[in-house]
Amino acid sequence: MRAIDIIRLKRDGETLSREAIDEFIAGLSDGSWADYQVSAMLMAIVWRGMTAQETAWLTDAMVRSGTRVDLSSIPGIKVGKHSTGGVGDKLSIVLAPVVAACGVVVPKMSGRGLGHTGGTLDKLESIPGFRVSLSLEEFVTMLRDLGCCMISTTKDIAPADKKLYALRDVTSTIESIPLISASVMSKKLAEGSNAVVLDVKCGSGAFMKTGADALALARSLVSIGKANGVRTEAFITNMDTPLGRAVGNALEVAECVTTLRGQGPPDVHQLIVTLGSRMLQLAGKAATDSEATALIERALQDGTALAKLEAMVARQGGDAAVIRDPRRLPQASHRHIVSAPSDGYVTRIDAELVGRAAVALGAGRDRLDAPINMAAGIIVRRKSGDAVAAGDPILELHHDDASLDDAVALATRAIAVGPDRPPPTTLVLDHVT
Repeated sequence: MRAIDIIRLKRDGETLSREAIDEFIAGLSDGSWADYQVSAMLMAIVWRGMTAQETAWLTDAMVRSGTRVDLSSIPGIKVGKHSTGGVGDKLSIVLAPVVAACGVVVPKMSGRGLGHTGGTLDKLESIPGFRVSLSLEEFVTMLRDLGCCMISTTKDIAPADKKLYALRDVTSTIESIPLISASVMSKKLAEGSNAVVLDVKCGSGAFMKTGADALALARSLVSIGKANGVRTEAFITNMDTPLGRAVGNALEVAECVTTLRGQGPPDVHQLIVTLGSRMLQLAGKAATDSEATALIERALQDGTALAKLEAMVARQGGDAAVIRDPRRLPQASHRHIVSAPSDGYVTRIDAELVGRAAVALGAGRDRLDAPINMAAGIIVRRKSGDAVAAGDPILELHHDDASLDDAVALATRAIAVGPDRPPPTTLVLDHVT
């Protein structure tokens, strides 16, 4: 089939055959489709969409463009986890060792932060010496020995996705649920899991701003997993306000250690229990929510989950002493307080604005190749619903650069104080199975 014929079919709103989609990905991979043809196809998909079956075929073709990790030599059901990204979202660094401590193998290939959202790889690299670029052989060996391993995707994992994403980024074709879904799930399917639990963020600090968009994405992701023989579930969770109290790489790793000691922020703890419980049940380690919750709480309280993270850090070349003493993490040299403007209650801490303020401090990047300051970030000293007096600290900015104007302006806009206490935030908005 000629590229122009396949592009025309999708441009006109036709449903593509599996052969046509395979031809598209093959042409992308071997260079027989020019970049302008791939870009035209992407725009046609954005405008015309794809059926659930087309999206599943597209995902499968992207997986087959590279290597699918074989974990069949490791006993048990392997359960993966993925988040669509948010502000202060450090859940993977806690979930993987917790669930592994409960006897489930957790393969995890992660990404870097971009824009106002943080990336798991950047957070892990704030631990001195930590290696995220492991070979697939090292990945499998660690999973067999330890039960968890967190690495970057290798060049062999869904290489078609890397080429597609590069073009989507420069052709304004990012915002397409079929393309987002295929990108996410091609990597999750390739990493070798038998089941996957997804955390689809919704709200100010997420890519999906509305409940309708988040639900559509969650249903698409779950449908792809099912079509490709991987049991997949998705939780839609609130990202209107930062998750936990720490935003920034080293700051979030320190909060992960606190959480693994059983002393983490309530919202982080709640999501660890919610997502982790489903992971244990999908793996057959627990039959009910209460049984799974008890296993997770025990792993947090008896130190086995923390020990699992310490062992993972050591195996991946990091300074394991950081887990015993987070003060060994990079520390910013300066602090700046953004205070409550009046007496009352905190009614809003806008996640996107806090994330953008953290980027302005150097904690994030607007381009994938931009450097970041591992020590920079923000501590949320007061959460929504907390009572405050004028002048009380709400946000604590950690920085090494004296230029604070942009960060302070964004942080100031992020907070609101009013006379009435707002209703409690609903953290888990939906569960898609």
